[in-house]
Formats: sequence, C-alpha cells, structure tokens
Amino acid sequence: MSFADPRRGDIEDDASSTARHSLLSHAGTMLLDTSLPKLALAMVQALVIPGIVLGAAPVAALWFLQHVWQRLSSEATWLSLLAFLAVDALLIWRFGPRLFRWVERDFWALNAALVQPLFMATREAVRQVLESRLGVAPDAERLAGVRRRAGLLAGLVIAGLAVMVVLAVGPWPRVFGLMRDITDLPRFATDALGNGIWAVAAYLAIAAPAWSLGEAIAGTPRDMDMPAAGVPARWRVAHLSDIHLVGEAHGFRLECGRDGPRGNGRFDAALAALERDLPDLVLITGDITDAGRNAEWIAFEEAMLRHPSLRSRTLILPGNHDVNIVDRASPARLELPTAAGPWIRRLRCLAAIEALQGGRVRVMRDGRIGPTLSDWLAAEGRGAAMAAFLDDGRRPSRQAPHPREVWAGAFPMVVPPEAPEGLGVLLLDSNAQTHFSFTNALGILPAAEMRDAERAMAAYPQARWLVCLHHHLVEYPRRGVKLADRIATALTNGHWVVSRLKRQAARLVVLHGHRHTDWSGTAAGVRILSAPSPVMGEGYFWVQEFAPVDGGLALVGRARVQVQGE
Repeated sequence: MSFADPRRGDIEDDASSTARHSLLSHAGTMLLDTSLPKLALAMVQALVIPGIVLGAAPVAALWFLQHVWQRLSSEATWLSLLAFLAVDALLIWRFGPRLFRWVERDFWALNAALVQPLFMATREAVRQVLESRLGVAPDAERLAGVRRRAGLLAGLVIAGLAVMVVLAVGPWPRVFGLMRDITDLPRFATDALGNGIWAVAAYLAIAAPAWSLGEAIAGTPRDMDMPAAGVPARWRVAHLSDIHLVGEAHGFRLECGRDGPRGNGRFDAALAALERDLPDLVLITGDITDAGRNAEWIAFEEAMLRHPSLRSRTLILPGNHDVNIVDRASPARLELPTAAGPWIRRLRCLAAIEALQGGRVRVMRDGRIGPTLSDWLAAEGRGAAMAAFLDDGRRPSRQAPHPREVWAGAFPMVVPPEAPEGLGVLLLDSNAQTHFSFTNALGILPAAEMRDAERAMAAYPQARWLVCLHHHLVEYPRRGVKLADRIATALTNGHWVVSRLKRQAARLVVLHGHRHTDWSGTAAGVRILSAPSPVMGEGYFWVQEFAPVDGGLALVGRARVQVQGE
C-alpha cells in the first residue's frame, strides 16, 4: 500500500472548503486570484454607471424643465405634458410588468449587497456580546428578547453611520450647480456619482431601521416542539436537500472538500432506502448539483433512472449551486453583468426540471394555475428558443423570448392538490442572480412570484400546502457559535415573506435547505423545516408525516433515515 491514497484527496481538494478555511481566508485568496481588469469593468457596469444614472436623472429632469419647457407657450407646454403622459402610459401598458420586475430585482439586489450584510454583521456582533452575558442556559423568552433588542440596535447603528456618509457627501445632493453648467461632462459625471452615493446612503439610513423593525414585527424564530404521536399520517414526505452531485467518479465537493464523502454514492444509498419504503413525495429543495455543470445534471438523471419507482414521486427546485457557481475550479472567477453564463446555468437546470417533472407541475398564467411546464415550454417556441440560446449564448431572433422571461415565467411551479382538501406543493425559486462565486448564496423571492404563490393557494382554499424553496427564511435561534457562522445568507426579504405566509400559517409548512442544518422551528406562527444534507456530515434525512387536523396541516410524526456508504 502506498503512503497516500488519492481517493482520500489532499489539500488541493480543500481549496474552496469553508470547513477548512475561514471566510476571511477565502476573501484574501480570491482577491489575489481575481482578474483585476475584469473586476474593474464589472464594478463600472454594476455600480459606477448605475450610480451616475441615479445621480444624474433628477438633474437632467430639472434642466429640461428649466431650459426647454420655460421657452414653450402655455398651449405647447400642456400639449407636451399630455404627450409625455401618453408615452408613459403606453410604456407602462407595454412594458410595465417587465419594468416592475427590473426595478424590484435591483431594489432587492441593493438590499442583498448592502443592507443585509451590514445589518446581519452588526446584529450578530451585538447578539454575540449580549448573549455572552446571559449565562450558560438562558430561557427561551429571555434569549428571544435579547435577539429583538440586538436587531433594533443594529438598525440604529447602521443608520447613524449612513447619516455620517450623507453629511460628508452632501449634506444635500448637488443639483442646481449642475443645472447651470451641464455641458461640463467630467464635473457633471463626478457630481452625479456623488449624488448616487448620497442617495444610497440616505436610503440606507432609512432602510436599516425599517429592516430591523420589520424583522422584530415578523417575530423571533423559535425551536418547534416535536410532533405528538397518536394522529395517523395522511401524507409521508421525504425531504432531502443539498445533494451537491459531482460529475467525476472520485470528485470532491466544492464547499466541503475532503470533509464530504467521495462521489455520489450516498445519494444512491438514500434513493435505495426510499425505494424500500416508498413515501408519497420526495422533495429535494435545491443544490442538486455542485456547480450546475452538464456532467452533474447527467449524474442526477442517471441516479434517478436507477431508481424508477421514485421518478414520479420526486420534485426538485433550483439551489444557488445549481445556478450561481461561476466556476467550480476557480472560485475567484467572476462574470460581467452582461454575460450569458447565468442564463445558461438556469436553462440547464430548467431542462433537468422539465425532464423529471415537466408533466406534473403547472405554471401560473395571468394569476391562475395554467398549463403544465412541458406544455408551456413547447408553446410559442419557448423551448426551441432556449435550446438555441444554449447552443450559442444568443437569442435566435429579437422576437424570441429572453431566458430571463422564460425562467421568471416558470416559477412558482404548482402541484395542485388531488382533492379540494388535499395536499398541494409550491416550488419557488429563491436565488438572486450573482456573477461571482463568492456571492453565489444570496437569496431573494420576487414579489410577483410570492403573489402567484398566494393566488395558487387561494384557488384551493380548503387545501393544505407545502411551500418549498432553497433559502432559509430566518436565521436559526442558536447561540454560542462563532461570528463567522452567524453571518449566513438567509433570504434577503425573508421577514417580508414570513409576514405574507403567516396569514394562512395553519394550512402550510415551509421546507427548505441551503444551510445543511437540521432545524424545525417557527417564525410568526409559520412552521419551517430545514433539511440536513444526506451526503455530508452525519449523512441523514427525514421522512416527515403530515395529516389534516382542524382544517389545517399538522406535522404528526417524522422518521430519521441514516444514509450509509460514500
């Protein structure tokens, strides 16, 4: 026997492992390995240009009012105003929904990139200090109170820092000076960028306290009591997540390196265990693949083919590793915001979803439950256009839909209940679009998707629902952990989603993955089940048992399934 077994891996396999390297270490390594020219160009596209546009827009509008409208007669002024309003109405009628999605995406992207990281880092630092003073085993109420106060204090601290930036850049935006000399383009661009910084800081001064207040209103998450025995189960649901399949026979996973089992054997073992005691449903809540590569989707398809009795029972949804990993071999690699890469990965994922469940899930159309995913993709040449995009990274024609439209139209996916009082399933896409592997884990649930999910549930007012997504809605109520482990990547607008779901919390349960953590809890009365990874760590999953009780959905039992092998 040699002194080293290559099947056990080595230090190179841990290059991206968060278990072996701290986040600070990863950040330093990626900074050294990142292409600085591409980073600079990406920053210009993603931050500088939007900042200039944001700061210049009011200046340009006031300049137009002062130098153009004042020279028109009163009749011409009114005619031009009516024409302006007519054009606006036409644009809103034609492009309104798309424009709203664009504004909403950018709004939550700003929160994900700025408000959430600052708020969470400050909040968790304050919590860690306060919780260290509570003693060894504080009661749940006292711990929850400390967490609420820490969140409110974090919002005030961030708001104070933002006000300092506003005063340093401002204290007011530079408008009237620019209006008088709009032809001085260098000064105009510099001052417009300053206005953009002022606007973002002013927004942050308002948003951070609002964020902390919204989180406090949504409620502090609490551990959930285990289900009481005695009520017979109507539905048995196996909940798996974060499979992270790799495409190589002896491959190692991106995040866990050598701390995860080799290859995909544990997933096969999990499917074999499910075949021996078939549940009604198998839900895999994201991160089916390790990096969204074709070889990894092929590995998933082949695994499902080896267990045919599970195909008609299995439902999947996208995780951040399925759509947001830019390069598995180089975490420092980034894409330009205009790159086709994010949409190629999403279309790979959508193709795999259709192959598995395209005839069993339905999409929402005009606020109603519409055709099956397969029928919708076949209609109006959507599938053919997406195949052409995968072939060369471009739309075949200007009339063909963009992958952005097809991807947004596919979610939420709905499995309607078989009976009016039956069990339905909602599959949501909670992944923000990122262009850098280091920020791949960000999560956002669009308002339009949430509204469609609510309309689907309203169509069956007596039914029970499993609401499935990848990202966790709230941070888990755990204490005594490192600060780096506290600052995770919960859904950016998670407290807003909780506030919407709590209206009908009795008849739904939320299932998610993402954190590889086994947790059952509640937030504002919404029950939340987080799945561990069956292929990493201890390697197990739960079969959850549900029953209709008093017009709602009750968790009445659960069975732990230990996964053997590598």
